Amino acid sequence: MNNPFENGDRSDEKLPADLRRITGPQLLTLGMSRLAYVRSVMHEGEMLVAIHAADGTPMAVAEDEESALDAILEHEMIPTLLQ
Repeated sequence: MNNPFENGDRSDEKLPADLRRITGPQLLTLGMSRLAYVRSVMHEGEMLVAIHAADGTPMAVAEDEESALDAILEHEMIPTLLQ
């Protein structure tokens, strides 16, 4: 997994070499493609677990929380907890 603090080839994740000079938009997207969270959802009368990107974009649905967390880790993402 790439270090999010290094400038990479992906233009949407380029950060300044000195993080003290990070812009607001850069801060908002920091780690966006690496973080995911899960939440329970009702779909066609069945309780499932939805996987969302850090910005809330739905990405996938799993049968249970363990499967959802496994999928997040398999895709080299970091599961986060919502408070």
